[in-house]
Amino acid sequence: MKVLILSVGTTRAPLEEALTHHAPGGVIFVASQQTYPVAAELIRDYGGSFRHHTLLMEDAESLLEAYQVAVKVLKKALEWEASAIVADLTGGTKPMAAGLVLALTGRGVVFSYVGGARRDPETGRVLPGEEQLRLLEDPTSRFGLREWGAFVRAWNALNLGVALAELNALLQKPLSPSEGRFYRALRGVVEALMEWDRFRHREALGLLKKHLPVALAVAEAWGHGAKVRVLKGLEEGMGALEAIVEAGTKPTFPLLQDLLANAERRAALGRYDDALARLYRALELAAEADIHERLGFLLKDPRTWPEGFPETLRERILRPRGLMELLEAAFELDLAFSQQGTLAQRLYGQKNRLQALLARRHESILAHGTRPVEEADYQRLRDFLGDLDDRLRPLPPWPKF
Repeated sequence: MKVLILSVGTTRAPLEEALTHHAPGGVIFVASQQTYPVAAELIRDYGGSFRHHTLLMEDAESLLEAYQVAVKVLKKALEWEASAIVADLTGGTKPMAAGLVLALTGRGVVFSYVGGARRDPETGRVLPGEEQLRLLEDPTSRFGLREWGAFVRAWNALNLGVALAELNALLQKPLSPSEGRFYRALRGVVEALMEWDRFRHREALGLLKKHLPVALAVAEAWGHGAKVRVLKGLEEGMGALEAIVEAGTKPTFPLLQDLLANAERRAALGRYDDALARLYRALELAAEADIHERLGFLLKDPRTWPEGFPETLRERILRPRGLMELLEAAFELDLAFSQQGTLAQRLYGQKNRLQALLARRHESILAHGTRPVEEADYQRLRDFLGDLDDRLRPLPPWPKF
């Protein structure tokens, strides 16, 4: 049924006009202690034709209370399973009307107002019989404020799928050319981040190069500080992405730091099993990246091994029985090439501590057990890595609004 929300003042006529025009199946009156008698009269005279409920305000000039009451009004309308909700703002105080608007915009509510051209010169009220009802468009619907707010919340929560859906909803609105250009470009940016989060770095870089400059240019032209700040932050982070793409399949520290940042995003979503699994891979990748950076060959690719590579380490490197065996082999490899104090050696030197930190990973359902990983388990290993070497710190997080 249609539900009409009426803010009640001291005059009946405009409220009667609203009741007649909208012909609601349910009416929720918002009245003050002083105007309750008017609501009671309307219920007495018209209440037989609709379901009704009344909410009273203690202070009709309190914007805070008006907002709180409006929230209760919406809840009641939804309890009645309203198919349409109309809020008439004619009666009551200005704070009452403002509270209704603040609480109900962006909720699919239609607003109405009873006015008229001919008014009493002394009171300013519309003359009896001259009332005219106007339907008022919710401006937040036209300008997509609800969708943009939902997009920002989804972006900040790293829920990129929802963020993309909200942008698609915005693109269904009647937009100006610059708005259409901005939201289409921003959609491309979100798609880029989704690819980046899947480790599809080349695809992510291509999308960012195409869409990020467009979105940033429009945001700067608008002078929207938050949008500019976020997009510039992404622009600054593209250097690491370009380094990863340039390196191809080679193990590098930018790739390692990206993996650590990916683990941070999983942890931010409460997915600690996934996050800890990424740190386990990061330990292996750390040894690979360190050897590649110092010695110039790929630890897992015999085709790149230099002369003098110890053949006794072949099987332990290519088919390790576990992470510790790989770290031990990397430790011995550095000794064979007269390397001292390397990252691989320092990692293996912390063998006992590492095994203790990784115990919960082995008990995880994603490894060999059935126990869930807790936040503290993830944080302990993350902090250990960051304290051991600055290169084992994640890339900066994606900027938030």
